Amino acid sequence: MQASNRNYSTPVKDSKLRVAVITALFNEDITQALAAGAENQLLELGVAAGNILKISVPGAWELPYAAARVLSADQADAVVACGCVVRGETGHYDIVANESASGLMRVGLDFRKPVMNAVLTVENFDQARARAEANETNKGAEASRSLVELLNAFAGPA
Repeated sequence: MQASNRNYSTPVKDSKLRVAVITALFNEDITQALAAGAENQLLELGVAAGNILKISVPGAWELPYAAARVLSADQADAVVACGCVVRGETGHYDIVANESASGLMRVGLDFRKPVMNAVLTVENFDQARARAEANETNKGAEASRSLVELLNAFAGPA
């Protein structure tokens, strides 16, 4: 597994930042660990607990719709989408993984707000568990670090 060698820890510049952590419930043990990593990292980087909106949806397929709803209702300034798609015996994996990623990107571009993709696309549950551990390899936490870094790059001077 490739892990980032970066350790971004600069606090968020916008103290009023509102982030929706949207979590797919399919493969819930993995996705809940990703969401916990995302939320904990946001808190560590200075996002107020009251500014983190937690939403659950059935699966990765529904993440783009939920992200669009949250952003269109101005409930958040950014989204971290957490999900897990494990390859099976059919091509369904490819459809769900590709369309979820494409939809999340489209929502971010349409609303001109960051939508971070913390949806694992893995071959098996061992790979998923390795990417959802409560440490520096957690992809939900990595998405939150990337979100804060991205937003800080456009925030101007503190």
